[in-house]
Amino acid sequence: MPRAERFRRFLAYFTNHFPEPETELHYRNPYELLVAVVLSAQCTDKRVNLVTPPLFEQFPTPQHLAAASAEEVFPFIRSVSYPNNKAKHLAGLGKMLVEKFSGEVPDRLEDLQLLPGVGRKTANVIVSVIYNQPAMAVDTHVFRVAHRLGLVPRTATTPLAVEKALVKHTPEELIPKAHHWLILHGRYICVARSPKCMQCPLTDFCKYYNDKVKPSLEPIVAPV
Repeated sequence: MPRAERFRRFLAYFTNHFPEPETELHYRNPYELLVAVVLSAQCTDKRVNLVTPPLFEQFPTPQHLAAASAEEVFPFIRSVSYPNNKAKHLAGLGKMLVEKFSGEVPDRLEDLQLLPGVGRKTANVIVSVIYNQPAMAVDTHVFRVAHRLGLVPRTATTPLAVEKALVKHTPEELIPKAHHWLILHGRYICVARSPKCMQCPLTDFCKYYNDKVKPSLEPIVAPV
């Protein structure tokens, strides 16, 4: 099946059945989302959502975070993955937001990636969710689902290559939504181990299902 047709079916299904997807991270402003996304690296959104309420009560603004040390941040985030590194990132992030960006979360990828703990994926999430820019953040879910559905070529072996392939074939106005569609589908249906293909509404054009799963379900006919 041509890749353009796979994209058409993918976008049509989610546009009709899940037209307004949203991040599952809880936040009230750009600063809170930025902190939450930094904490979510290799950690579940559920865990991050448990951690952030007391963290934001103690450090409600970039100015409060800028005045804190990593040692002061650590107790609030000890239950997330890599808490030592993330505490250092958040302390440095707060200081840079205040000193370089006047306490505002920047809206440019280049500026966001200057912040401690903020890579291209995190920066893409911020400009997409907060500023509604056509940016495609590629995490492990997006990477996996994009390959399994056949939306990207096998040669797209890096997150950046997958990002470029997805952006190339997705209408600009749908890119921020497609990011969430891919993440949520990977989180709940197209999971890493034992994907729930029998519950998936996309199997008619899914490359993984048709190449690997469907043949194993077909009965073996003994020769006459």
